[in-house]
Amino acid sequence: MPEFITRDELRQIAAKRTPSERASIRKTASERPLEGSTFLSHSTKDEDLVIGSTIILENHGAKVYTDKVDPEMPPYTTEKTASLLKTRIRQTKRFVLLASKNSKESRWVPWELGVADGFKSIDKIALFPSADDTNDMTWATWEYLGLYPRIVWGPMRGKEKPLWMVWDHKTNTATPLSDWLAGW
Repeated sequence: MPEFITRDELRQIAAKRTPSERASIRKTASERPLEGSTFLSHSTKDEDLVIGSTIILENHGAKVYTDKVDPEMPPYTTEKTASLLKTRIRQTKRFVLLASKNSKESRWVPWELGVADGFKSIDKIALFPSADDTNDMTWATWEYLGLYPRIVWGPMRGKEKPLWMVWDHKTNTATPLSDWLAGW
C-alpha cells in the first residue's frame, strides 16, 4: 500500500539543508524559466513544507516553480496576481498541488487547481498529499480531489525497492515520479 508523506517528514527533509541552502532553493524556484517546469501550488500556511516537497520533486528531475518570491508578482494581491498566476500555470509542464488540511482554507489553492484543470489534462496534474500521519486523509475532504493521481511512496510492481510514484488510486496503477515528471 502506498503511503503519504507526513508534514514532519517534509520538515525533516528541509532541515537537512542549511538556512542558506533553503533560501537558495526558494529563490531558484521562483526565478527559473517556466518552460518545462512544475508549478507547485500550496497554502501559505504550509510554507514550512515547500522546501521538503521541492527537494523531493527536484531529486526526481523536476524544475519546481513557486510564486512566493517571483519578482514579477505584485507585492499585494490584485487582479494582476490572478492574471500572472494563470499565465504561470499555463506556461509550466506539470502542476502539483501540495495538499494538506490547510489547502481547503486557502483562497488561492482551489482556484489554482481549477485553472490547471482547465489548461492541462488530468495526466499532467498530481496531488502531493502531506498529512499528520501516513494514513491521514483529512487533506482529501474535497470530493473533486478524487479526480487526480497522488504522489506517494511505496512498493511498485516490477520494481525491486519502494520508490516515489504518481499513483492513480482509481485504477491502482502507478508511474515512477521521475518518469511522470519527464512526461512519460
